[in-house]
Amino acid sequence: MIDAHHHIWRQADLPWLIGPEQPRIFGPYRAIMRDYSIREYQADLAGTGIAKSVYVQANWAPNWAADEVAWVQEIAEEHGTIAGIVGYADFTERDVTAQLDKLKRHDRMRGIRQQLHWHENPLYRFAKTPDLARDETVQKNVARLADYGWSFDLQVFPGQMEGAAELARACPEVTFILQHAGMKEDRSEAGDAAWRDGMKRLADCPNVVTKLSAFGTFIHRNDPTFIEEMILATEKLFGAERCMYGSNFPIEKLWTSYTELFNAFRAGAKSLSAKKQSAIFNDTAARIYRL
Repeated sequence: MIDAHHHIWRQADLPWLIGPEQPRIFGPYRAIMRDYSIREYQADLAGTGIAKSVYVQANWAPNWAADEVAWVQEIAEEHGTIAGIVGYADFTERDVTAQLDKLKRHDRMRGIRQQLHWHENPLYRFAKTPDLARDETVQKNVARLADYGWSFDLQVFPGQMEGAAELARACPEVTFILQHAGMKEDRSEAGDAAWRDGMKRLADCPNVVTKLSAFGTFIHRNDPTFIEEMILATEKLFGAERCMYGSNFPIEKLWTSYTELFNAFRAGAKSLSAKKQSAIFNDTAARIYRL
């Protein structure tokens, strides 16, 4: 099986892990303001059956993006497990080619994530503006990923999904991997309706798939009932062949163990057929990330 979304890090490389805590969507995080090594991650995986993983960029300083990928590639070659790497590039630059060329020398590179999520609540805000997905420069640069055979890890809130669908349609040769099933932070009736509407827009784009991950981000706990609700609702919209499991470790380690988290995901998918479960926990990630 495959964990399609996790991080490892050295604290000194990540500006957001140095100095006093700042407001984050996942709440207080002092417990992870330290190194999180590949050995610790592998120990966390013990007994789960996870054999491969995808490392996703962890917000090193932007000018260190190539150093981040080089470090993870070296770790993967020495210790195994990490079969794919999602690096960082700034698609708001006039021409992203030079950034991408620095990354292509690493054979485990599979895609890029630049977080586009913006929210009315400043605590949830990452991007500077809400509509970067509609920006012509961003669209032009994201389309260039097709030349490298790389995907784009797409991170947006439900209110941004209409623009995200426009981005996906503007780049038909690029596969988009929606992060965290669209970051459903509003669980009210209106929030659920907005999430479903946005997810339907993205599901209608054949080049968009989604991760089932980070369901504890806004509630700060491992909630098996919520995990099951999200798995089943998302699978109904996208189909299992377009869904993949991700742990988001060590962020989720703030409130649970890997085993407890993985068991909740397995239980949440148990009503699905064996074929669909295989897609979610292995086949989709293997196909999309070419693992």
